[in-house]
Amino acid sequence: MGIRPLWEERMAHTQQLIEAALDAAAPQTALRCHMTRDGDWLRVGARKYHLPDFSRVLLLGFGKAAAAMAQEAEDVLGDWLTAGLIITHYGHALPLEDTVVVEAGHPLPDENGLAGATRMLEFVGRASENDLVIALISGGGSTLLTLPAPGISLSDLRVVNQKLLRSGADIYQLNSVRKHLSQVKGGNLARRLYPAHVVALLLSDVVGNDEGVIASGPLSPDRSTFLHVWETLGKFRLHAELPRAVRTHLQRGLRGEIADNPPAGDRAFERVQTVVVGDNQLAAQAAVERATGLGFSARLLTSRLTGEARDAAGWIVEQARSVRTADGAIGASICLVAGGETTVKVQGSGKGGRNQELALAAAVEMTADKDECARLVCLATDGRDGPTDAAGAFVECDSVVRAAAVGLDARKYLHDNDSYSFFSNLGDLIITGPTGTNVNDLLFWFWY
Repeated sequence: MGIRPLWEERMAHTQQLIEAALDAAAPQTALRCHMTRDGDWLRVGARKYHLPDFSRVLLLGFGKAAAAMAQEAEDVLGDWLTAGLIITHYGHALPLEDTVVVEAGHPLPDENGLAGATRMLEFVGRASENDLVIALISGGGSTLLTLPAPGISLSDLRVVNQKLLRSGADIYQLNSVRKHLSQVKGGNLARRLYPAHVVALLLSDVVGNDEGVIASGPLSPDRSTFLHVWETLGKFRLHAELPRAVRTHLQRGLRGEIADNPPAGDRAFERVQTVVVGDNQLAAQAAVERATGLGFSARLLTSRLTGEARDAAGWIVEQARSVRTADGAIGASICLVAGGETTVKVQGSGKGGRNQELALAAAVEMTADKDECARLVCLATDGRDGPTDAAGAFVECDSVVRAAAVGLDARKYLHDNDSYSFFSNLGDLIITGPTGTNVNDLLFWFWY
C-alpha cells in the first residue's frame, strides 16, 4: 500500500503503523485463519463440511472487502466452488476466477447496488438443503446490498440514509432503520436461503462486533423492532422529513400489519454458522506491536472509541497528556493507539469525514506548551473517510499556527464541518486509496 509522502521526519513511523494494522486486518490473512480445506473437507472455525455432500457450493459477498475475501475463498475452495457473485464498492474490484463482481455506490445506495442485490437472489435461486452457501460480509454491505421493502423506492432509501448520516446517528441506530426498510437485511436473507447450509464470514466494522449490526445483519437475528426504529427517528427529529412511502411502511409495522424481522430462535438461522474473522482490535494490536518494535513505549487505549468526533478529540488529547506526565514519562518516545468509530452531527456546509473532523478538533485543542513533539494520526481503515478521497489526516501542536500563517482559520473550518478543505489546503491529508479491508478507524498519538 502506498501513502503519499507527508512530513518525512515522522511519516516513516506513521506509515509503518498504518501498514502493520492494515496487514493484520487484510481479508486474505483474516480469512485464512478461519477457513481451510483438507481434501474433501472444509473447515470453518470449529465446524467441518464434507464438500461431496453438497450439490452446489455458492459464494456470496457484499462489502468493501468482498473482493479480497472472495480471492482467498476461491483459493481455498478450488474446484469445489460452483459459482459466486459479490457486490463491492467502486474501485474495490479484484480479478476473480469463478465469481462475478458487481460494483456499486457507498455511502448512499445506487442503481447498481439494487441491480446487484436482485441479481444475487436470482443467482442463488431456490436454495435447497443440498446447497452450501458461503457468505463474505464486510463493512459497507448495508449500502451495497440494497433491496427496498415493497412500496419503497431507491430514491426514498437515499433520502433516509442521507438524513441519518448527517444526523450523528451511530451505526447501531443507522442500521436498525436500514433493516426495517429492506427485503434482505435484518435476517431476511437467511430466510431467503433456508434450508441451505450457510457459512457467514464477517470482517467487522462495528464496535463490539455485533453480528446483527455488521452490514445490517442479513444472516443474523434482529433484536430491533419497528418501535425501536420509530423512536430512533424521533430522537433525531426526522419523522416529518421521511418520504411518504417510508413513513407509511413504518407506521404499518407499528400497527402490526408488517411483521418484525426474524428474531433469535427463528428456523431461518438453524443452519447458519457465523464467524467474525477480523476486527478493529486485531488491527490496533498489530499497530501497538509495530510501535514497540520501533522503540516506542506503546499501549492500546481502547478499540471501542465511539461518540461525537469532537468529544473524542478532547478525550484523546487529555489521555495523551496524562500518560506523558505520569511516571516521569516526559521525554520518552510514546505511542498511544485507539480504535473505534465516532460520529459527526453535520451542521455546516463543508466537506469531511469523522476522522478528519476528529483531527481538526484535536488540533484546536493542542498547544505548543503542552503538546510539543506530539503527532496525532486519524484514519479510516478502508481508505475512505466519509464522502472524501482521503483516509484521514494528521496534526501536530503547531498545525493551527501553520494554518493561520496561510490564512486558514481552524475554528471556522471546524464550525462549518469543512475539515477536508482545511487539511487539503494545509497538505496534511492521509491518502491511501482503497485498502481492501474495513475494520473501523484508528488513531495513533506519538510523543517524540
